[in-house]
Amino acid sequence: MKVSKQKLFLSIGAAFLFLGVVTCAGLLSFHSQADAANLGYTPVVTPNGATLPFKMDGKVKVFELTVEVCRHEMAPGMVINAWCYNGRTPGPTIEAVEGDRVRILVTNKLPEPTAVHWHGVLLPSGMDGVQGLTQRGIPPGDTFKYEFTLIQHGTQMYHSHGDEMVQMGMGAMGFFIIHPKKAPYKIDRDYAIFLNEWFVEPGTMTPDPNVMTDFNIFTFNSRAFPGTAPLVARPGERVRVRIGHVGQDFHAIHMHGHTFKITATDGGDIPESAQQPETTVAIGPGQTRDYEFIAIPGDWALHCHLRHHPMNAMGHPPEVPHMLGVSQAGVEEKVKKLVPGYMAMGETGMGEHAEHAQHMQGPPNTLPMMGGEGPFGNVGMGGMFTILKVHEDIPYFSTAEDYSKQVKLPGDLGWYDNPKGTVAESIYPDGPPAQAKAAAEKSIEYVCPMHPDVRQYKPGKCPKCGMTLRAMPNQPEKSEHTGHQMAASADDQKKESADHAHH
Repeated sequence: MKVSKQKLFLSIGAAFLFLGVVTCAGLLSFHSQADAANLGYTPVVTPNGATLPFKMDGKVKVFELTVEVCRHEMAPGMVINAWCYNGRTPGPTIEAVEGDRVRILVTNKLPEPTAVHWHGVLLPSGMDGVQGLTQRGIPPGDTFKYEFTLIQHGTQMYHSHGDEMVQMGMGAMGFFIIHPKKAPYKIDRDYAIFLNEWFVEPGTMTPDPNVMTDFNIFTFNSRAFPGTAPLVARPGERVRVRIGHVGQDFHAIHMHGHTFKITATDGGDIPESAQQPETTVAIGPGQTRDYEFIAIPGDWALHCHLRHHPMNAMGHPPEVPHMLGVSQAGVEEKVKKLVPGYMAMGETGMGEHAEHAQHMQGPPNTLPMMGGEGPFGNVGMGGMFTILKVHEDIPYFSTAEDYSKQVKLPGDLGWYDNPKGTVAESIYPDGPPAQAKAAAEKSIEYVCPMHPDVRQYKPGKCPKCGMTLRAMPNQPEKSEHTGHQMAASADDQKKESADHAHH
């Protein structure tokens, strides 16, 4: 069979065109260092998240989003009903380049109309995505097309702009990251973290979007510690972290062990002359912030510094007084006779909750208030908390998806091997002198909260359950009196609160 030269050239041309389209369509699926060099930027990793792939239609990058109801895991042991893009919250990160023509097809599978707002993106008014103002709402089952040319670069976002309170409150949000045509310098690792707040009644699965202030779950990329993936780097690498937020609350994201410079906002790059060294970045609803630093070896905490935000669900009815500093000796034993398994808590602080969670069954589908195991024991955190791991042996991931497969939880990739002599330790190997003396005189007894029959005269762990033994004064003859004191203290506390409310 003979083939004309013209047909041969056309066939070869078509083959190259096909390969070109396939290659372009796969760029965001293969985030290797070689790809980064070809792209001109380092692709972004969204910890515990994903990147939205695209295909080429001529010179237009085509993305597809489906907004729908989905099940989402906040951490092992807790799954919620959420409203998601492409089956996840936050939705997959959209990445493109300044100057790109993009087409985004949005299919609505929610039970009500929706629209997608491209938050911070400069575009024609009719593409802005505000239901009723710039477009009709997308009816359930329909697909709308958004198409525009990107004339800026920076960290932007996308989110629902139809029934915002419910749809955003249920998780309909994501990153829209636009890289510059030519980066001024190389970024070795680029991460994106979306902040959010939720209220999920303990024992249930569906967030309550009507709650405006009293949230009980705070998340990084819709995950709460100890379900958050760590950020990783090698010493000396330049790292960028992008923070996005369209929730209700204010956050102060603090990173240990480093100073950094805030290099950009959702309005654009900050001139170098205006960049300040910081250790904490403040961010409110509707804002993004980029910060950059040079990685220093270690395992470093990264968390919101508002005290309740790195904690999980807490439930304290107002009629129950806090017991900090109130002795419960004697009372605990009496209550146990009526309520087997009862443990007095809150007398010395809340740190013991992390241990209780390992041995006590809480409400179903509810995270303990604090937890997470580190190399030295309980981390005692939750919510907006994760870890920056800077180790010499951190791998280079061939793709962003490869990172997501290997790095999901805080303990992944191991812990930092601290050089000898650089870890804080007690200067008393046998315990503080006063404590050691009291124990030697047997005036302090160490008791397991779960197994009161386990008692000894030195600190340690319970051989039955592993909980840390609690120091208890060995004065049984005073337990009755102490119990009355405790009850009186609680009554005084209630009276003081009532007097304060009256005045």
